[in-house]
Amino acid sequence: MIKESNIEKKLVVAIVGMTGAGKTEAASVFVSLGWQMIRFGQITLDELKKRNLPVNETTERMVREELRRMHGMAAFAVMNLPKIDALLMKGPVVIDGLYSWSEYKILKERYGDRLQVLAICASPATRHQRLEHRADRHQGDNDKRFRSFSRAESQSRDYAEIENLEKGGPIAMAEYAIVDEGKLEEFQESIRQIISSNFNRQ
Repeated sequence: MIKESNIEKKLVVAIVGMTGAGKTEAASVFVSLGWQMIRFGQITLDELKKRNLPVNETTERMVREELRRMHGMAAFAVMNLPKIDALLMKGPVVIDGLYSWSEYKILKERYGDRLQVLAICASPATRHQRLEHRADRHQGDNDKRFRSFSRAESQSRDYAEIENLEKGGPIAMAEYAIVDEGKLEEFQESIRQIISSNFNRQ
């Protein structure tokens, strides 16, 4: 068992936002500055691979919702707690893609004020346009982390995540928020400034 004294000063920053807002780009900035990263959504992709199912919006939604029916709405947080604690032994941790309100409450109970939430916001029109061509911008993505979605699929996913996965709660409770509607370089600089100003406590 990991001793709490070894990790009690390390921050856990959870990045939240709707699909296509820029969460993974934000997490990449944290990683470039030496943070450990865990991606909650990887559980879904691993499960699809285990079942030999294609990666698409329909199968992803089926697995996400099935796992939560089986293990509760906090399933992805509970399943990832051991990984988070192990990474905290190495340094502060950034979480790419905290989804549900129940997951937020589990992490808040575990880490208290050391959990900080950063919301990445972009309009539906901007996000859906990005998602249409996302795979084209990430050639060689063998892990299928950057899938493209049609606008209809993106809207369907938005509705399902808000209605079935409690996704709005963590976004509403975020301590920090950044609007990602401009150039990538400007967004990355905004992330670096937030890290420098608020997350440099080790």
